[in-house]
Amino acid sequence: MTSDARLDLIVSTLSDAFAPLMEADPAAFRGKFRTMSADPHAFYRGSACLFYADVTEQDDPYADEHSGRIWVHGDLHVENFGTYLNSDGRLVFDINDFDEAYLGRFTWDLQRFAASLALVGWQKALPEEDVSRLIGRYLRAYLSQIDEYRKSEEDDFALHLDNTEGPIKEALVMARQQRRADLLDESTQEVDGIRLFREGRGVRRLGKAERAKVVKAFEAYLDTIPERRRSDRDLFYDLRDVVGKSGFGIGSAGLPAYNVLVEGYSQALDNDVVLSMKQANVPAISRFVDTSAVERYFEHEGHRTVVSQRALQVHTDPMLGYTELDGVGYVVAEVSPYEVDLNWSGLTEPEEISKVVDLLGRATAKIHCASDEDSDQDLVDFQVEDAIAESVEGRRREFVRWVTDFGMSYANQVREDHALFVQAFREGLVGVTST
Repeated sequence: MTSDARLDLIVSTLSDAFAPLMEADPAAFRGKFRTMSADPHAFYRGSACLFYADVTEQDDPYADEHSGRIWVHGDLHVENFGTYLNSDGRLVFDINDFDEAYLGRFTWDLQRFAASLALVGWQKALPEEDVSRLIGRYLRAYLSQIDEYRKSEEDDFALHLDNTEGPIKEALVMARQQRRADLLDESTQEVDGIRLFREGRGVRRLGKAERAKVVKAFEAYLDTIPERRRSDRDLFYDLRDVVGKSGFGIGSAGLPAYNVLVEGYSQALDNDVVLSMKQANVPAISRFVDTSAVERYFEHEGHRTVVSQRALQVHTDPMLGYTELDGVGYVVAEVSPYEVDLNWSGLTEPEEISKVVDLLGRATAKIHCASDEDSDQDLVDFQVEDAIAESVEGRRREFVRWVTDFGMSYANQVREDHALFVQAFREGLVGVTST
């Protein structure tokens, strides 16, 4: 494909994916595109739609009737891993950000991660041989965990303080040191004996009519919390304040959102709970595959996002739920003080990175295998670990090489795409101008 043809594909794909949001909030997308312009990996993070425009057109010798239709994360890159406090009260290191989750080929998550790791390796000036080996380690760890699921009846594997080391354990220790009161002090203030949200950048007070709609949507959300995860304290969900919110990351630019403050575990001021109510987006995968069977299952994208996360993450945030506002789906989840992302800045040597990617490979296998017939949804009604193992049976080395070659090659493509994107953005070809 010529550079001009590739530029046209980049522009048309981004425009198709983001046109309504760019029109609604051009300033947010100007910020998103500037962030994406910073380096090839930032561009890659913000352009999942382009990735799927490419991979859905390619043959996949490892995706069959079953392994080609499992729950997948949809945007698996090296920066979508971090800590969270699960519904059992345990700090866990896992994959996060399930906005792009959908049904698709198990290989897509692995390919997307492989290209991401190759981009990071290039930015750290690692030799190609080292980067290829790191991708191979990730894939072999993934397959090893698939085998563990097949051999054991215990399917609740998790990365936590007792079985991790290095940067991943450091992230968990840092999360353990966080305090809810500190998060509350940053975003709220005490007024007449109760907490209210602080004024500030990205915070918008609501008019009476809009506030009433948000409160009604919040009340509807409460019915979507599974009974087994609902607090048995009536005052827990008492609403204290609500504001409009903006200033999210690359993936959520332009999406309307609100923050809701509720009473929490008691009337003490140090355990109020902040919830995010954010409009759900159309997942990138769904733009390039037949969605008829899947879309009938969901009320809206908010419902789809929550079902996806509950399928992929065994012990989800107990506050996770969904609602509807002006006919559009929203996802509701706690703004948790216990979320710490994996810090890649200090990871520079292949030996230390290899220990990290081993665990990330296992975490990837975990989300795939959690989302099968043992979960609450019934769109995937077979054992995923069996389907994946059977699809690579007798050709695991070939499979590892196939994904590795893709990751290395696609990272080269992304670097070229990034330069073309910066050119298009500067020339005002992607829906918003750079000034």
